[in-house]
Amino acid sequence: MTTWKLGGVSLTSRLLLGTSRYPSPAAIAQAVARSGAEVVTVSLRRESARAQAGKRFYELLRELPVHILPNTAGCRTADEAVATAMMAREVFATPWIKLEVIGDDFTLQPDPFGLVEAAGILVREGFEVFPYATDDLIVARRLIDAGCKIVMPWGAPIGSARGLANPEGLKALRARLPDTTLIVDAGLGRPSHAAQAMELGFDGVLVNSAVALAGDPAAMAEAFAAAVRAGRGGFEAGMLAPREKAEASTPVVGTAFR
Repeated sequence: MTTWKLGGVSLTSRLLLGTSRYPSPAAIAQAVARSGAEVVTVSLRRESARAQAGKRFYELLRELPVHILPNTAGCRTADEAVATAMMAREVFATPWIKLEVIGDDFTLQPDPFGLVEAAGILVREGFEVFPYATDDLIVARRLIDAGCKIVMPWGAPIGSARGLANPEGLKALRARLPDTTLIVDAGLGRPSHAAQAMELGFDGVLVNSAVALAGDPAAMAEAFAAAVRAGRGGFEAGMLAPREKAEASTPVVGTAFR
């Protein structure tokens, strides 16, 4: 099975799973098992980090055969995100952090200024930063300039299940940043959305709500994993480009004529 590198770690699966909104901890474990996902994200808030329920949940995640990617979900300033990241490193003993700095409560769109500021601070503190951003090329470049080796552009707003709202923008991002690891994060609602992202050449996708809120989360996680493999396989094989006119695929040699 082909491996790839993410944050210095060799992986086989290109599907990353979120761990919020599942019906039970057992459902998370089943989704991980059925999908083969090797990275899961978990939100860390100062109050939950010290609560007994939070500790039990984090212990469950440590028992799974996965790499944990803590995130700063819910943070709205660079200072708040940095403080949360520092705590996450202590709790999970990892330099990985999925950096979120939210700028709008309705769309949950990232604040690009706070995001870049926090990213620069955390990179200097020795973190491997996975910044959650929009599909804005300039913001992605600023994050790379700040030291990020990975950028996680959204497909659509978090939890919207709309798929790739701006596929041309994502395609341009992939083309202009060929040496950056790009993972589509947020807004994917169907396995076909994940396949579309992978066909564009993205390195992976992160999915949460579409799996967690499915009628059968484990089955949906498996379906997403299959879609990710199919999309990546199509990209690597070299897909036929769309054409304006029809072109016969059946040879005419030997066909009957008058």
